[in-house]
Amino acid sequence: MTAMGRHEYLRAIYDRYRRSSTEMKGKILDEFCRVCDCHRKHAIRLLHGPRPETHPRPRRPRGFSYGRAVIQVLAQLWEAAGYPWSVRLKAMLPLWLPWLRQRAALTPALERQLRAISPRQIDRRLQSRKRVLRRRLYGRTKPGTLLKHHIPIKTDHWDVTRPGFTEIDLVSHSGECAEGEFAHSFNLTDIHTTWTETRAVLGKGETGIAAALEEMRQALPFALQAIDSDNGSEFLNHHLVRYCRAGQIQFTRGRPYKKDDNAHIEQKNWTHVRRLIGWDRYDSAAAVGLLNDLYRHELRQMMNLFQPSVKLLRKERVGS
Repeated sequence: MTAMGRHEYLRAIYDRYRRSSTEMKGKILDEFCRVCDCHRKHAIRLLHGPRPETHPRPRRPRGFSYGRAVIQVLAQLWEAAGYPWSVRLKAMLPLWLPWLRQRAALTPALERQLRAISPRQIDRRLQSRKRVLRRRLYGRTKPGTLLKHHIPIKTDHWDVTRPGFTEIDLVSHSGECAEGEFAHSFNLTDIHTTWTETRAVLGKGETGIAAALEEMRQALPFALQAIDSDNGSEFLNHHLVRYCRAGQIQFTRGRPYKKDDNAHIEQKNWTHVRRLIGWDRYDSAAAVGLLNDLYRHELRQMMNLFQPSVKLLRKERVGS
């Protein structure tokens, strides 16, 4: 029932309820609660309150608490910080205020509004800008069948208390054409610390993938204990299996067509690669060199040392 319908029904039974006996009032209340789907105490307050008006007054819409200037400064910070989601952006605001004071005309009132805005309000006010950035592209992972029966499937949730247990994945830079050889970004993220390493490789050859993994292994601030990948042939091959056995690295894989099995690395594919590099095609050694220069230095320090991370503390099951 609509709000107008409930109001008309209340007007229709109001006088009858006020004239009725105690027993009849109870029946009218039961009927009112069933028809309007409301709590009995709420119905009593309405029927004992003032007479309903013939035409209910429309609710005055709430005005905007944050003006255009606040949202423009917020969008400027959101873009400069690498498009973090609202909770992280809220946590980063105090740290980025000195940077904003140098580049935007921050008044004391504007700064107070920036400090007061909530993550939910940030989502609402940046929604139109997020819609412009959102693009979809299907992956180009080809399933590897050679060693599927020799590499165990990991489907349980990561429950580790020390670093070194990681997920890996490739992000293609093929543009609109997947023919020929083109660059890929090889991502590795640690489950416990969320530390992420990225390297660019040309093609998906076995030796190139193993060499990039070895370089990232040397760059990690902790020992590499385990890797978990999807079912792409760039990972499910004898070369990488021999490398992991020689380095005593646990090697597992997720289920085919189940991206949630590799949810940690899928999120990093967006925040660390796709959002910055985009969907253009890179197919030269020079482009790979420039990408690796970015991945080894500025981007590595920015994402691992100057970005707050959010970790799931626990899950609680309520009912079924």
